[in-house]
Amino acid sequence: MTPTLTTTLTTGLTTLTAALDAAVRDSAPGLARVDAVGHALAPHLGYPRLLEPDQCVGDPAHYRQHVLHVAADGAFSLVALVWLPGQSTPVHDHLSWCVGGVHAGREHETRYRLDGDRLVAAGEDVAGPGTVAGLLPPGDIHRVTSTGPATTISLHVYGVDVTRRGSSIRRRYDQPEMSAKWRR
Repeated sequence: MTPTLTTTLTTGLTTLTAALDAAVRDSAPGLARVDAVGHALAPHLGYPRLLEPDQCVGDPAHYRQHVLHVAADGAFSLVALVWLPGQSTPVHDHLSWCVGGVHAGREHETRYRLDGDRLVAAGEDVAGPGTVAGLLPPGDIHRVTSTGPATTISLHVYGVDVTRRGSSIRRRYDQPEMSAKWRR
């Protein structure tokens, strides 16, 4: 999926990107940065005028990615993911740290670990509006599915310029999945 850069920034989005920029620049790499970015993102989730109407449009074929902001030096990207009910990501991991927050709707995340050549479900969470979670590679293999009855919008902050890379995804996993109770 090719990201599209949205050039319209609302006042709320301008405030959010300034807070994210400060969090990225004023924190140490790793978990401290993920925590700082999560704290900067959380207060903006659910704000009704944060996004323009065209930034909330989904795609009937698959979830849609709207790139809202990329730092001038590529230090981070802010992306809105718009999901229609039942849409999922592939099982994947990321190029860099990531912080995601649910702006509207509900997401179900399944986390995995590799056991040889198989994926083993390692945990799951259901997140509603205002929920924030961070990922720090390696070990960030997961799939996200929109489980609510209406459109779900989540905001993701990635420590990479997604317009240069084309995506935040490092690798997709097509291995068979098995539950932890069926481990060899």
